[in-house]
Amino acid sequence: MFTVNPIASALGAELHGVNLATEMTPEVFQEVRRLLVEHEVVFFRDQDITPSQHRALAASFGPLQTHPAYKTVEGIPEITILESTAEKPTKIESWHTDMTFRKHPPMGCVLRSTIVPSKGGDTMWASMTAAYDALSKPMQEFLSGLTAEHDFSWGFKESLAEPGGRERLAQAVADNPPVTHPVIRTHPESGKKVIFVNSLFTTRILELSREESKAVLAFLYDHVITPEFSCRFNWALNSIAIWDNRSTQHKPINDYFPEHRMLHRVVIDGDKPY
Repeated sequence: MFTVNPIASALGAELHGVNLATEMTPEVFQEVRRLLVEHEVVFFRDQDITPSQHRALAASFGPLQTHPAYKTVEGIPEITILESTAEKPTKIESWHTDMTFRKHPPMGCVLRSTIVPSKGGDTMWASMTAAYDALSKPMQEFLSGLTAEHDFSWGFKESLAEPGGRERLAQAVADNPPVTHPVIRTHPESGKKVIFVNSLFTTRILELSREESKAVLAFLYDHVITPEFSCRFNWALNSIAIWDNRSTQHKPINDYFPEHRMLHRVVIDGDKPY
């Protein structure tokens, strides 16, 4: 059907020999989805697809979400534009899981490169499955009964602090009050346990004191980015990454300024974490 080249031990595989615009038969799709759950993030090269095909590809996994804070492709509001220029560089520097400020965070995302710098601009992913498995049994048991708050306003505090930012994002703030998720969630397809807190959106662990929460989250944020849990992808034009947002975190490497980088992302709706 196509070839699978794992790129790291913990997660990540490049899939070669499939055209996502024309060859996503039900059989191909089922295999891609199986590999996505297995490898947690899968990559494709040389996929010159249209925005409509991009949306359709993501929609094959399920209903789509929109994002309240980013510009979108004209006529296709499901495609958010992630763009960084010398005049307006990206503010996202931290490891994170996308949109955990939602009651139903995304099950996955489909990201396509449209403008890439001549060097740099890679993205890293980390397996929260591997991170959980590496914890001691007593720590796994301690964390398993805890819940944490996730907050849109915390993740976008820099944007809210900009002149006019609070007014621009007022509706997004109103529509996305803080939500609660388990610190350790169960993957609904694999049944595996994963760590489900991230430094961008998680504010505190509710069952602990403020100081205890701060210490435990600091430990987890440091633990989940252990290099052995990660993989790194070098973008070229028309590359596509599909990742399982339920079991990964990711981080852009912002080492390409003042060059221009633009990616298009579609977010797939997910279920309530448990």
